[in-house]
Amino acid sequence: MSSAIVADPPEHRCGFACLVGRPNVGKSTLTNALVGGKVAITSNRPQTTRHAVRGIVHREDAQLIMVDTPGLHKPRTVLGERLNSTVRATWSQVDVVGFCVSASDPVGAGDRFIAAELARLNPANLLAVVTKTDKVSPDALARQLMAVSELGDFREIVPVSAVSGHQVQLLADLLVVCLPPSPPLYPAGELTDEPEQVMVAELIREAALEGVWDELPHSVAVLVEEMGPRAGRDDLVDIYANVYVERPSQKAIVMGAKGARMKQIGITARKQIEALLGTRIYLNLHVKIAKDWQRNPQQLRKLGF
Repeated sequence: MSSAIVADPPEHRCGFACLVGRPNVGKSTLTNALVGGKVAITSNRPQTTRHAVRGIVHREDAQLIMVDTPGLHKPRTVLGERLNSTVRATWSQVDVVGFCVSASDPVGAGDRFIAAELARLNPANLLAVVTKTDKVSPDALARQLMAVSELGDFREIVPVSAVSGHQVQLLADLLVVCLPPSPPLYPAGELTDEPEQVMVAELIREAALEGVWDELPHSVAVLVEEMGPRAGRDDLVDIYANVYVERPSQKAIVMGAKGARMKQIGITARKQIEALLGTRIYLNLHVKIAKDWQRNPQQLRKLGF
């Protein structure tokens, strides 16, 4: 009789990976694609992300915790300085870093600056990720891959498209290889460990920025003041939130003519929040002015930065 050789199951891996890069290179969209659900708000404008958002990828062989970070940029406010500090603190604490460069934008001084900072890391734990490959021709992509290869010493250079899904799974495989052996840290099915109130505030901010980015590039912040089930109801959650801007003119923009924009913000945000919470909600929104909050440390603390 011959006996079959049974291989040991692969060792389970678990750990943290972060995506870093200039603003608007597609880090949040790619994080959502890897996780398979919306854990980070997205926009086609730079500097949308303001927190290090964790999304959890569950696999049989691994649990990959993705940390989406704000774009590293030249700060002009106290908020900007704090966002940059968040990025640097994050990449110093994770197991593997994905340095994102857009396929559709020439490699610039910002990319070279970030690459120089990342050069201090172990290259065995540093991947370059060329994003938005669906936006360029094969020839243009080949030129961009060559340009990115000259930025530093990377374990791998991976072209991906979060929109089409091209090589997203391959990127996940390459990140998992860099994780240490470990049992899962989060329960199966959990997509993020972000507090629900933070997620709700971010979805409201995403809706508030829709269509007004040019007028309000960075001046909108949202704070959920109160959130919980309505008394005597288990099918309705009441949410009271404030949308903060820096000047009266900005408040007028957010409100719109006769409150029309504010109404649309509520409609858009309500759909996303109900999908997140899995229940009906009552959403009460108000617009308030916090003068120059991006430059005021006291206001920044109040708003969670």
